[in-house]
Amino acid sequence: MSDVNHYSKIASELGVKNDQVVSTAGLLDEGATIPFISRYRKEVTGSLDEVQVAAIRDRLQQLRDLEKRKEAIIKSIEEQGKLTEDLEARVLAAETMSLLEDIYLPYKPKRRTKGTIAREKGLEPLANQIFAQERLQPETIAKDFVDEEKGVQTVEEALQGARDIMAEWVNEDAEIRKNLRKLFIEEGKFTSRVIPGKEQEAMKYKDYFDWEEPIKSAPSHRVLAMRRGEKELFLMLDTGPPEAAALEVIEKRVIKANNLCAEQVSLAIKDGYKRLLKPSMETEVRLYSKKKADEAAIKVFTENLRQLLLASPLGEKSVMAIDPGFRTGCKLVCLGPQGQLLQNETIYPNEPQKKTMESGALVKYLVERHQIEAIAIGNGTASRETELFFKNIGLPPEVLIVMVNESGASIYSASDVAREEFPDYDLTVRGAVSIGRRLMDPLAELVKIDAKSIGVGQYQHDVDQTALKNSLDDTVMSCVNGVGVEVNTASRQLLTYVSGLGPSLAQNIVAFRNEHGPFKSREDIRKVPRLGDKAYEQAAGFLRIRNGANPLDSSAVHPERYDLIEKMAKDMGVSVEQLIKDDQLVQKIPLSKYVDEQVGLPTLQDILEELGKPGRDPREQFEIFQFQEGINEMKDLKVGMELPGIVTNITQFGAFVDIGVHQDGLVHLSQLADRFVKDPKEVVTVTQKVQVTVMEVDLLRKRIGLSMKSDPFAKATQENKSENPGKKRKTKKKEENESMAEKLNLLKQKFGK
Repeated sequence: MSDVNHYSKIASELGVKNDQVVSTAGLLDEGATIPFISRYRKEVTGSLDEVQVAAIRDRLQQLRDLEKRKEAIIKSIEEQGKLTEDLEARVLAAETMSLLEDIYLPYKPKRRTKGTIAREKGLEPLANQIFAQERLQPETIAKDFVDEEKGVQTVEEALQGARDIMAEWVNEDAEIRKNLRKLFIEEGKFTSRVIPGKEQEAMKYKDYFDWEEPIKSAPSHRVLAMRRGEKELFLMLDTGPPEAAALEVIEKRVIKANNLCAEQVSLAIKDGYKRLLKPSMETEVRLYSKKKADEAAIKVFTENLRQLLLASPLGEKSVMAIDPGFRTGCKLVCLGPQGQLLQNETIYPNEPQKKTMESGALVKYLVERHQIEAIAIGNGTASRETELFFKNIGLPPEVLIVMVNESGASIYSASDVAREEFPDYDLTVRGAVSIGRRLMDPLAELVKIDAKSIGVGQYQHDVDQTALKNSLDDTVMSCVNGVGVEVNTASRQLLTYVSGLGPSLAQNIVAFRNEHGPFKSREDIRKVPRLGDKAYEQAAGFLRIRNGANPLDSSAVHPERYDLIEKMAKDMGVSVEQLIKDDQLVQKIPLSKYVDEQVGLPTLQDILEELGKPGRDPREQFEIFQFQEGINEMKDLKVGMELPGIVTNITQFGAFVDIGVHQDGLVHLSQLADRFVKDPKEVVTVTQKVQVTVMEVDLLRKRIGLSMKSDPFAKATQENKSENPGKKRKTKKKEENESMAEKLNLLKQKFGK
């Protein structure tokens, strides 16, 4: 199958036109990035968005990998001298890797098995006779195969060897494997049990001590939890359908008679299923369910990460940042509008030193000296006490005091990136700098940290790490290019994610900027060593130059369209700068006049939108948030309290909310809204400010139950009861049994025993 066939298949699967897939694949093969294609090549792709372009990329790679495997299999079978036209056609027609491997299994080089040993003893003809299931006496025909020299001592040994061979035939039957695979997925169950004697150690897996759930409907978080419990040797996990159902699938295809030979075949089927097919199918289905669970968990992670990266920035302001603490004090740094470190100090406003006066005097002096406009306080240990200190020392009312989520700041402070930026400062200073910069621009700072350390995932260490990294990289790249990057202030890490650049060119840009000073125009970027025309084409539209020589350099308009805009301005009788400053004039541009073979209405509409807001940050405006005063620790919480909070993480089973007590509370799926909620993303986003009610406080296990319902203590409706499906089925079964028992009692009373 050529790429031409791949294109039509992908177009059909994604519901797009064949030409769109062909054009997009061509751009991807030329090295174009997803952000560039979706933003600047709309006429070529038919305005496909980032999600669609990524889907084409991923599916095309899958199909090409399948094609390579087919070629390797055909070559292998051909070298064995066993390739026929029919077999080659079956290989080429296989649409999935599983089906392809099923076809190849009988020809796959294998280690020495029971079947191969039986063949070596000359028992294959006996297996053929029995497998035909004619009216023969197996023991009688087996006598002819008893041969001490070949190691066959008795009739039973001969029959056993024949059954071993037949078991392998059953195992290698592609149709049987296909039907069994379907049965395992459609009717199979996860059955989890605690390992005897591990009950106390495994308490965190208590829900799975005696658990059963259909494979096809098990949610990602439970699949990953059970697998982790098994890996940690706390749980025993079985995967599969009832054995009788599996044997029936095989017997329907293999058993052709009802005689003594068929009985031998039946014995071979049972052995082949238990010894070969079940372990193989279980492995496959485990991989299938794991992949499905990984995809769901990775999707949750990437969506959370996107929301966190695109959180509202405070912007370029002078900031004082605090990494709070008790015994070791609070690390304090003053940052300039571009995030540069101006000064660092340590203050001791909290217990045990409690140097409130000295600390307050120093803070007020630094606020005045560096013209501080906002104070960022990390939300870790001593954060609420430190926040209270800052509110009570008499700072100017215009100075904002903001609590900042510091997840991952410690990872950054110990990283090579932090050491490179601040080689002469210790971890605590670097951590405080990171907290301050997060307030100013979350995206620019968070790209320096391994995304897995930011704390917005679900079982991130259990999922496929390569798939996770690729998905997170796509998300970061999408966010960075969606916002745009100021080339004269961006860090190497931020520039790395710009379309067409990568680590090497990002480093070259920073080095060139340090040596030659700020870039005055986008055209100057071409002077960077090793940054060729292709990289410039991919990157230029996403790089911004504020107050540059060309006013368009601060916008998302690509330089390849500058001539077009100059023509528009000329036609309107104004300069480009005048055009940009006059929104009413921009709206009067007759777009249809400028449509040609290269530029269509989609690109022209993007240009018009950008001219109306050149260089404007697409993220939402920053809004200040305050936790409830006086609620600083879990022991301060009381059931029924209504508190403000910030969503910090979203999972498939609910949302975690920071309410300012150093322990996030969980709003379960069933408590997110007054209506039935299937997916938390319908209701909340990461960094969203919400109002919650405290439902439960467990100090021992450090668990807080929260609700976002308007009347959370009202009796839950049946629709909003979010029992686990496995448990729900058990309850239903119990009800059925009780109902049946009642009916039997009535019958006994009426008719006697």
